[in-house]
Amino acid sequence: TVLDALGIREPVIARRAAEPGTGPLDRLAAALGDRDDVLILDNCEHVIEAAAALADHVLAACPRLRIMATSRQPLRIDGETLCPVPPLPIPPAPAAPVTIASYESVRLLRDRAVAVRPDFEVGEASAAAVARICRALDGMPLAIELAAARVEALGLAQLLDRLDERFALLARADHAPVAARHRSLAATAEWSYQLLSEAERRVFRRVSVFPAGFTLDAAEEIAGPDAGPVVLRLVDCSLLTPPRAGADGRSRYLMLETLRGYGLDRLAEAGELDEASAALAGYALIVAEQVAAGLRTGSGELAAARWLDTEDATTRHALAWAADHDPGTALRLAVTLAPWWRLRGRIADGQPWLRAAAGQAQRGTDDWSAARYWLGLMAMTVGNFTAALGHFTAVDDALHGGEPSQALADCLAGCCVARSNLGQISRAIEDGQRALDVARRLNYAGGQAAALINLAITSYYAGDVSDAVGWARQAQQIDAEAIPGAMARVSGNIMALVLIAAGDLSAAERCCTDTLQRCREAGDLQGGAALLTLLGHLDLDLGRVSDAAAHLRESLQVAIRIGEQTELLNGLDNCGHLCAATGRWADAVTLWAALAAYTERAGTPDPVEDVLRRQEPLQQAAKALGADQIGEAEQRGAAMTLVTAAEFAIMLTAADLPAPREPAGTGQLSRRERELVCLVAQGRTDAQIAGLLFISVNTVRSHLDRIRDKTGCHRRADLTRLALQAGLV
Repeated sequence: TVLDALGIREPVIARRAAEPGTGPLDRLAAALGDRDDVLILDNCEHVIEAAAALADHVLAACPRLRIMATSRQPLRIDGETLCPVPPLPIPPAPAAPVTIASYESVRLLRDRAVAVRPDFEVGEASAAAVARICRALDGMPLAIELAAARVEALGLAQLLDRLDERFALLARADHAPVAARHRSLAATAEWSYQLLSEAERRVFRRVSVFPAGFTLDAAEEIAGPDAGPVVLRLVDCSLLTPPRAGADGRSRYLMLETLRGYGLDRLAEAGELDEASAALAGYALIVAEQVAAGLRTGSGELAAARWLDTEDATTRHALAWAADHDPGTALRLAVTLAPWWRLRGRIADGQPWLRAAAGQAQRGTDDWSAARYWLGLMAMTVGNFTAALGHFTAVDDALHGGEPSQALADCLAGCCVARSNLGQISRAIEDGQRALDVARRLNYAGGQAAALINLAITSYYAGDVSDAVGWARQAQQIDAEAIPGAMARVSGNIMALVLIAAGDLSAAERCCTDTLQRCREAGDLQGGAALLTLLGHLDLDLGRVSDAAAHLRESLQVAIRIGEQTELLNGLDNCGHLCAATGRWADAVTLWAALAAYTERAGTPDPVEDVLRRQEPLQQAAKALGADQIGEAEQRGAAMTLVTAAEFAIMLTAADLPAPREPAGTGQLSRRERELVCLVAQGRTDAQIAGLLFISVNTVRSHLDRIRDKTGCHRRADLTRLALQAGLV
């Protein structure tokens, strides 16, 4: 082929007899000789051995010659320098519209789309969709070009919606003379797949079940113990990306989403999809159980959590499959993932899976009891102590009269803290004492720590600071390595809380800062929010107003993000004290009224220490404002949702609080538009607003679009702040 391309004819003598030095390679080498040339061999993967033999022979005979070979795998000969050609850079999610157009993948899509639709542009309205298309297509130039050709017929929105059917959708409709393998995305993938041996195809199909990066060990779990060398071969064939180290230090391979989609089609075609998915669920359970074991220790927590951070996509995918096909595995996986969900502030993600799995479990079994326990903890995080108590007492009832168990100790400790938050102090103490007794009989350090911590909380709520300090000190004496890191940090949190109540501020501050540092190191969002609130409390007691504002603002922001309602309440209370300390009496009353309204609706008690702390500033507020202003502030607070009140509190902690934007904000709005802003600030969804105002959801959205144009408030949180600044809520 090369001789033909260079116009070198075969001599007559070579046709008559195969004499030494007259073969095609020798004649090619002789023709090239000492020429200072570049020989380009394009698309070598299907003739890789012949291309390698040609290059090796000719380079040895022609020292000034250079060869550029394009291929989906290396030639693997001496002197070869690899220049990998990665996909085009893609914009991250999210990315600002102004920066999206600078990415090469976006520029390619724009240039090709303009060819079929001259008015196409990447602007404010289209930037997000264009970026998502480029990400979905992995920055693959051919895929992007084929997608751009469909823009005229489908538009961006429909094109994006149909990318799940990319192999049917992305094919050339013109009659351009291009190679068959470039006529469609499916043909390109098929070209590479057919070059593999059957054993290599099988491994390729099996590892396509991974939704994200995977280790070599993981590939062997899914595709068999002999998969390791094949994975390396797939990297050589450009069907997998070379391994990269993740946050946990493990190297992972990745299959581009387009190739993965092709592999999954072949997996289903071969009848192997269920088997591979079951293997993936089994692998995810192995990882989750090893992580859970690490989370139960102080020293192993960080490495374990990082491991699961990097396996998040795999475990979620496995859990979704197991929920439909293997309820037992789904339950075990959900229970095992629960501590990590709580650590990372992802209760809203995990709770539905755990609830669904627990609903199919047999009452009284270990997994059922563990699921009920974690559901109880999750319910407490969102402030539903009645539901939490229901989960804990269900386990107590199911295990009553049986042998002592860790599950019983855990749930009795849960009953203690749930009852204390519902004002059932005497029964809370009974449950806490029972939990402590069971845990001590089992020599269960984690159960002892939980019982002692919750007895300290109960005593604090009852106003018995001395007992609270005593229980907290006992919890602190338990070996931190023998209990989960999260529990050790909760112990530090409660110790700081009761030390503040006891007036030992210096010891409380040391405990607080040390525990907060450990929360930050572990990525413990819930624990960190609690410690930041306590630091804000300490700052106020020590007269450090600006520090208090910063700590409380960060705590509220985290608590809103993870849905931690207990810390939202604590943050509101302390922000009320911040306003009182800075002479903003009406704002203080508003925040405390919002707090009181929520606790009354939820049926949760107001701790005695907190009530006593508010008495003096409330008296000062009454003197400064008078009855009418106090009443207005209380009405305003009582009308707020918890999240609205928290957003208001965040606004009040800002160091450079901007003046209300009346001229550029609500001043331009109609009465109906102000009403809509008010409903958004109260936490209503578009559908709820439509029902209240007897209009369609589309009309609501149209109104909100106009409001955003007028005010510059593009997010619902921005509209909430605008409503608060304008006094609409």
